[in-house]
Amino acid sequence: MNISQQFTAFKTIVTKEVLRFARIWLQTVVPPVITTALYFVIFGQLIGSQLSNISGYSYMDYIIPGIILMAIINNAYANVVASFYMSKFSHFIEEMLVSPMPNYLILMGYVIGGVARGLTVGLVVALISTFFTKFNIHSYFILFSVSVLTAILFSLGGFINAVYANSFDDISIIPTFVLIPLTYLGGIFYSIDMLPEFWQSVSLVNPILYMVNAMRYGMLGVSDIDLVTAFSIIVLFVVALFSFCLYLLNSGKGIRS
Repeated sequence: MNISQQFTAFKTIVTKEVLRFARIWLQTVVPPVITTALYFVIFGQLIGSQLSNISGYSYMDYIIPGIILMAIINNAYANVVASFYMSKFSHFIEEMLVSPMPNYLILMGYVIGGVARGLTVGLVVALISTFFTKFNIHSYFILFSVSVLTAILFSLGGFINAVYANSFDDISIIPTFVLIPLTYLGGIFYSIDMLPEFWQSVSLVNPILYMVNAMRYGMLGVSDIDLVTAFSIIVLFVVALFSFCLYLLNSGKGIRS
């Protein structure tokens, strides 16, 4: 299989993944946008108006980066876990695995689909946030880098969930019992400096904390975590999960059964 053929196969997977969520945008894009808009109203305006500033910013401004990132995380994850599980359920993933197309391109095709959905929803949420507050972007490069790396990371997480899932119920276990708690305890709605020392130490184990703070630095220029440390943690997780996903594809675990 030459490079041109590989590119065509890769482009086909990416196109399929993007069109998949774009065709049903009323189910994939609109609901998370409505949900996050409610966060802005309830937490930002109603509750936030009663709270003092954090790191020199109003509560509304402070939580917006985390809410945008939460939308990216949830949608990148959801897109890949649902799409790849359907590939298993419909038994057409086997056709791709026995084809001469490299497994890393198959993985990248699904991941890019998740990244596309995550960034699309994140961008719409960011646009919605402008109706509630005005803010200047501190660093577009950092903002974009964190958004893309986080979307890649959770797309890979969704892929792992889909590989091990044996039923439609299994694809909701990790988001419900792992992803949601980590997200809400990742510093989206508060600064870890507000926590007792013990819980600050516990919070440092949560990888989402580093993503939220890097995102907040990109938008506002403030962070509870050193930026180099945050990026190092994110990249480390991306490399580790990509390697593990590729191992699962190459070994056929959870797929060739």
